[in-house]
Amino acid sequence: MVLLLVTTACTLVLATRGQPSAVVVLATLVGGALAAGAANALNCVLDRDVDAVMERTREKRPVAAGRLPAARAVAFAAVLGVGGFWILWRGANLLAAALTLAGLAFYVLVYTAWLKRTTPQNIVIGGAAGAVPPLVAWAAVTGRVELPAVLLFAVVFLWTPPHFWALSLNLKDDYAAAGIPMLPVVRGDAETHRQVFLYTLATVLVTLLLVPAAGLGWLYAVAAAGLGLGFVRRAWRLWRGRGETAWTVYRYSLVYLALLFGAMVADRFVLGV
Repeated sequence: MVLLLVTTACTLVLATRGQPSAVVVLATLVGGALAAGAANALNCVLDRDVDAVMERTREKRPVAAGRLPAARAVAFAAVLGVGGFWILWRGANLLAAALTLAGLAFYVLVYTAWLKRTTPQNIVIGGAAGAVPPLVAWAAVTGRVELPAVLLFAVVFLWTPPHFWALSLNLKDDYAAAGIPMLPVVRGDAETHRQVFLYTLATVLVTLLLVPAAGLGWLYAVAAAGLGLGFVRRAWRLWRGRGETAWTVYRYSLVYLALLFGAMVADRFVLGV
């Protein structure tokens, strides 16, 4: 949730080329947070059987733990989803609201209800849902989806597999027990390490395309290159068995995305590009 809001807020600044309207910022962040909450609530309902098996979720998720009836969770999700759509529509525009609704529907109906349980590529395709916030933020400011927004979407989309595969490497026994075909469960650690490296490399290459496409300056370029080098190095060491662990790659991926988007904002305000 926090990273979703970070990518949203930073994209708002980037799309505005400065300080965005307070109304648009508030509507986009609140509407997006409500929609994310709705998606998570519906995920808890659809995955309650899986969550009840997995050690990391059986007590943390109220529907799986029996503390909250599924029907009440669905009603709660409906309120959040409708509220988020309305806030985005009235505070930003219909395109931003529609993109948010599409992301919610894709996450719940395509990823959670279908892909997650059927293919080891679940997180690759399903990652599109988590990459929607930059599109929403850009549309909220400009009323359009332009090339920089598509590249920001691509950055988050490509970042998602190495991020979640690094996590799932540490939780593969949990996923196996629940029957979830995550890549480490189906293809093993070695292939997962290789895929983590390849997607990390692709992510970093796309971040550099934002320099000409979004009109970013040297500050972002240096930050993107430095952060990317750290990400690629860790993924390479994981793949080649050079002492890197999946946990360190996972933790770095969190810091990487937050600092990368923060560098875009810093570039705008410091250089005034």
